[in-house]
Amino acid sequence: MTTLFLSHTDCEKHMIMPQHPESPERLLAINAALSDEFWDAQLNRQNAAEINTAHFNGIHPRQYLDMLAELNPGEGRAQIDADTAINKYSLRAARLAAGAGIQAVESVMSGEYRSAFCAVRPPGHHAESAIGMGFCIFNSIALTAERALNLGAERIAILDFDVHHGNGTVEIFQDRPEVLVCSSFQYPFYPGRYDDIDRANICLTPLPAGTSGSGFRQAIERDWLPALLNHRPDIILVSAGFDAHRDDPLAELLLDDADYHWLGEFICEQANKYCSGRMVSMLEGGYDIPALARSVQEYLKGQA
Repeated sequence: MTTLFLSHTDCEKHMIMPQHPESPERLLAINAALSDEFWDAQLNRQNAAEINTAHFNGIHPRQYLDMLAELNPGEGRAQIDADTAINKYSLRAARLAAGAGIQAVESVMSGEYRSAFCAVRPPGHHAESAIGMGFCIFNSIALTAERALNLGAERIAILDFDVHHGNGTVEIFQDRPEVLVCSSFQYPFYPGRYDDIDRANICLTPLPAGTSGSGFRQAIERDWLPALLNHRPDIILVSAGFDAHRDDPLAELLLDDADYHWLGEFICEQANKYCSGRMVSMLEGGYDIPALARSVQEYLKGQA
């Protein structure tokens, strides 16, 4: 069965500032890397649609949405935090990114597809319920999880392998036992929020700078396998950040292309074991453009 692949060219119009690492070139490189006949047979490409405002309920409060609407610039840029700015196209891009997750999980939960990958930006996992930060505006993976619950899923697992801790996802679901959040991340490192929280449904895998691919794999199997066995999810959602790659300029872990192939295989195996293969992956970080494109290829090949 083919993988649903969701993206939109309007996600390329969001720009924080010139030369910023979270750039439109990230999506251009991914789409170029997946453009040959091999990928045409593996992927069903569709345009993402904007999120319905009603689907923000339970994740982002009205006050936060209103603040963003007021901040939205007609020209130039407006700052959300020191690292995160928006231009006049950014909120549409963020709504498309969130909408891609909704569209993906609806298609997977209905049985139309077993798996989906959302190549969208801006990323989302740092966005807390009422705070945008770390290049993130809306927490797309959290919105996707909430939609899955509303569609009848009773237990959800969110697996986050971005090099930065998914603080926003943890903040949103820390008191929601039906949602397991497993997050691997370089430690100590940005953002330094919710990275020592003690909850039964939060599984943290902090990794020191210089961790190799083999060390990463061992830590993931040690921590995530028992957490998944205990939770037995109805669907697996993935915050797929590729910035733990050794070539990434923003971090200091030492994964390579083969480790992302392994991650694709590993997560697909868990999805097959617990939830009939149902999984949705959403792009988070990854800032060395060639390494990002190759890593996404390998991650998807691992699921084939």
